[in-house]
Amino acid sequence: MNEKIYKAMSFAGIANITVGIIVVVVGVAAGIISIVSGARLLKEKRGLTF
Repeated sequence: MNEKIYKAMSFAGIANITVGIIVVVVGVAAGIISIVSGARLLKEKRGLTF
């Protein structure tokens, strides 16, 4: 019976670590995309005339 509990806890731990890694990677990618698009907007701001 204890082995079942340990297997369930192990699976839950592995799943949490996997989800955490995915969230970190997606967050870093979103941050990089935001910085690049913001820099591109600032670069194009010079040619803007009203």
